[in-house]
Amino acid sequence: MKKINPNFNTLNKDNLLNYFLGKLSFRFFKLNISHYLPLLLTLFLFHSCTSTMTDTFPNYTGNDLGLTYSPEQSTFKVWSPTADFMTLHIHNANDGDIDENLIPESTHPMEKDENGVFVVTLEGDLEGQFYTFQIQKDGKMLAPVPDPYAIATGVNGHRAMVVDLKKTNPIGWENDQKPPLKNPTDIIIYELHVRDLSSHPNSNIQNSGLFLGLTETGTKSADGHATGIDHIKELGATHIHLLPVYDFSPNSIDEKNPTERFNWGYDPQNYNVPEGAYSSNPYDGRVRIKEFKQMVKTLHDNDLRVIMDVVYNHTGETEKSNFNQLMPDYYYRKNEDGSFSNASGCGNETASEQFMVRKFMVESLTYWAKEYHIDGFRVDLMGIHDIETMNIISEELHKIDPTIFIYGEGWTAGDSPLPLEKRAVKAHGKQLKNIAVFSDDLRDGLKGSVFNHEEKGFVSGKKGMEESIKFGVVASTDHPQVDYKAVNYSDTSWSSSPSQTISYVSCHDNHTLFDRLQISNKKDDETTRLKMHRLANSIVLTSQGVPFLHAGTELARTKQGVENSYQHPDSINQIDWSRKTDYYDHFKYYQKLVDLRKAHPAFRMPTTKMIQKHLRFFENLPEGVVAYQISDYANGDTWKNIIVIYNGNPETVNLNLANGKWQIQWLGEKSNMTKRISSTDGHNIKVEEISCYILFQN
Repeated sequence: MKKINPNFNTLNKDNLLNYFLGKLSFRFFKLNISHYLPLLLTLFLFHSCTSTMTDTFPNYTGNDLGLTYSPEQSTFKVWSPTADFMTLHIHNANDGDIDENLIPESTHPMEKDENGVFVVTLEGDLEGQFYTFQIQKDGKMLAPVPDPYAIATGVNGHRAMVVDLKKTNPIGWENDQKPPLKNPTDIIIYELHVRDLSSHPNSNIQNSGLFLGLTETGTKSADGHATGIDHIKELGATHIHLLPVYDFSPNSIDEKNPTERFNWGYDPQNYNVPEGAYSSNPYDGRVRIKEFKQMVKTLHDNDLRVIMDVVYNHTGETEKSNFNQLMPDYYYRKNEDGSFSNASGCGNETASEQFMVRKFMVESLTYWAKEYHIDGFRVDLMGIHDIETMNIISEELHKIDPTIFIYGEGWTAGDSPLPLEKRAVKAHGKQLKNIAVFSDDLRDGLKGSVFNHEEKGFVSGKKGMEESIKFGVVASTDHPQVDYKAVNYSDTSWSSSPSQTISYVSCHDNHTLFDRLQISNKKDDETTRLKMHRLANSIVLTSQGVPFLHAGTELARTKQGVENSYQHPDSINQIDWSRKTDYYDHFKYYQKLVDLRKAHPAFRMPTTKMIQKHLRFFENLPEGVVAYQISDYANGDTWKNIIVIYNGNPETVNLNLANGKWQIQWLGEKSNMTKRISSTDGHNIKVEEISCYILFQN
């Protein structure tokens, strides 16, 4: 949906002021300072106008905003200190759809209570009815909308719904058990769009494109290969990362006709509501909640944890958003001319540093963790948020469950009024507490820049990328053998532990790896490009850190050359399960690679000190080769010493690395997890072209 610049650095306003003052400072000693007072005043005012907002409104600290329901009464609370007055509109159970001409069943004035909160309590059982809020500000009536804390809506999310959450729990929900997780580095992430899994007819999943499609087991393609969640289990991933599954804009997907259009969903509307297009009945808000919970429980029962992709950095609408209709301008950052700032590249950016914005983010995320048993969160454009907010979120989520995994994009899509030093960007990774960041250093080191489609990387023949690969191997941490000045993007380590780095080469953004290699290496045949493909994720899965796989990469997934497929049809985005037959050897390679990582803790060390102690790079190697040894890592690993070699060259290389006899476990395109393939002398190792070799000693 958006182009992401991984290294967006521009002069912030504080630096601009300092720049001008520095230029003028020497003159104050020679001339009358009064001559410069007008200029100083102008600079001061400029700085004040362009800084981020400061809270000037009363903050509400209670935890009961939105709806508090019981069969006896329902209490509604909305924070809007600048509103002249607010009314609650109640619609009956058949009026979940929007109709501007429809008269509400009842309208109730709300009382302005303490700290800018409007409140009203209605007697009786309102379950199943719909509601909106409407404010008057400065003599103008704004549009009726659900409040930001709405937990259920009707079709297309225009009206909130009163629900009894206890009635939305599927059978056995109270006994739902998360799969065990010892260390974050044990995680293997599989990034998936709900529809992509089941929209192809050859998936043979009955609930195509729905949450319930992720509850079906035993599904097979026409050729008899496992599809759906059975396939993901067969591959061996531990966590499914779902692209946005909260309620997003009907401008992207019309829930009345959910298959007419496709969208990734990065345009939030109701943050605490599951998306209705993925439910069997989007008109009844209770259905989507129950089916979402069924999906989570089924995945847990099948040893898969669930990660939500969350987008708090901007909203789908700006002036017309729920936030802005109930408390105009507060939730967003603005430029000095009064326009909405746009670090998201989507028209606006939220102001996480504001008390009530931060409060909403924390309470929304903890709601998903508690009510839906979510196991992790991927934070879209995390660099737009401030460090303090992200650390508070991490603290509160880990109080609920210490194994919740949080990670995000450590960049913005444009400049922001938020000072650079406060942003939760990759360069500030060591200031983030138990939060991981995507490594674009490794991603682009492997295949070339995502902004230059013709550019090659380590696996596709570009020289000089060795230090970027080494940087990825140690998961962006401190290591004495990495020359940080030679790394493609970062000139220092940015991760305090390997669990803070997401190692990857492709994701939903940009081309699939298969398509990218077709573009950058069009002169090579497919056999050669598939070697590059396998080498790239061999490096991802044998590096320290947390590996991340784009769904279908193990099937050589293609989007027919489309890069930014966020609104292309299912025919472009769906996983074509016939490719599991066509590329079965490719799939088995990936499966064995995942098995290898899970079988050997040496590839997933939990601390930087362990990496520094046990991992040593070989030096003075040919260009296009990276090799390292892991020695004496006894934490449950049956291999005492391990040598890993990556050869990105299009020809075989001969290496002289270590004394003694070594067993070769991983030989180019061949693999066997149960017995040795062959043995070799450490002084005479022939490594075939574009391959990963793994040698070991017991």
